[in-house]
Amino acid sequence: MVDDILRTPGAVRDAERWTAHNYHPLPVVISSAEGAWLTDVDGRRYLDCLAGYSALNFGHRHPQLIAAAHAQLDRLTLTSRAFIHDQFADFCRELAELCGKDLVLPMNTGAEAVETGIKVARKWGYQVKGVAAGQANIVVAEGNFHGRTTTIVSFSTDEDARADFGPYTPGFTVVPYGDLDALAAAIDENTVAVLLEPIQGEQGVVVPPEGYLPGVRQVCTERNLLFIADEIQSGLGRTGETFACDHEGVVPDMYLLGKALGGGIVPVSAVAANADVLGVLKPGQHGSTFGGNPLACAVAIEVVRLLATGEFQRRSAELGERLRAGLEGLLGKGLVGVRVRGLWAGLDIDPALMSGREACERLAARGVLAKDTHGSTIRLAPPLVITEEEIDLALTQLAEVLAA
Repeated sequence: MVDDILRTPGAVRDAERWTAHNYHPLPVVISSAEGAWLTDVDGRRYLDCLAGYSALNFGHRHPQLIAAAHAQLDRLTLTSRAFIHDQFADFCRELAELCGKDLVLPMNTGAEAVETGIKVARKWGYQVKGVAAGQANIVVAEGNFHGRTTTIVSFSTDEDARADFGPYTPGFTVVPYGDLDALAAAIDENTVAVLLEPIQGEQGVVVPPEGYLPGVRQVCTERNLLFIADEIQSGLGRTGETFACDHEGVVPDMYLLGKALGGGIVPVSAVAANADVLGVLKPGQHGSTFGGNPLACAVAIEVVRLLATGEFQRRSAELGERLRAGLEGLLGKGLVGVRVRGLWAGLDIDPALMSGREACERLAARGVLAKDTHGSTIRLAPPLVITEEEIDLALTQLAEVLAA
């Protein structure tokens, strides 16, 4: 039945024929979208409960963001960083103010932001902290997902992401996520930073124990380390606050941002930190042809302005409580675990019932799109423009999938 409802076999076959199989997408072929809804080539509508892994926090084709992109397309799209364009300063200033930091370094993808953060931390370690040349070490967490470049997969504990891509980049120490004692014990005289996701998204929306992030902040301050928060998925309104770190009043030394910063229109990422950190970079030492391009900046300026109102953070917090209540009501009815922070949820399905992939296929057949991760776990991350009625619809369909 699922295969009958998930149609467009020709388009699916063409995609599989001409594309490297580095993804295993659901067999749904989308042709248009608006708000929280997607439409396939056969005209069937689906409620989007993935939101491009949080890249679409403001929904598909948000009118303010689309207007900014259209206006910029008619004027200027690329200069490279060899010149300054008229959108650049506004973007950097407004994002720095949103983050409470001095400086912003724009890039394109989340992985580029992480790579930038690693390079800056190492350079800071050598030039400011005084670590011996070539000895800088960064503490990271098990279950992390920071991207898929060669350096980043070098400290991944996910064998699908890591296996057969060696030799691996040294300079990282992996400790259990949420274990403050293990983190503190891993620090030595060559440690320059701690790099963490405040909430581990790819791992299944894993929220650390209360007090963990403040403890990391304290350890980093006491031991003269940079606390780098990868808020690429968790930041920009997703969890009910501007940043996931805000839930415990924690301010990292460096924010790594991406996904929603591009409004679902263009890839935009950025590193935000104070001048004593980002100031270690000098011309020629790091860059990007497309990073901070006029089109990206024009869209991202509007993203920052949407967040500055607080509306989307409030929506995420309020609607997230509705989502939490509905999901917790399914515990013992097919769900064996639920983790929710704002409009972001990890659901553990009883593996005796079905896999996460099978659950997502059955949800798609009922008009709801979600993503599985790690066995019987699925993630829900709807656009922040979703309504109460649409949340209830998703919960109803999930309940019926579990009951069936």
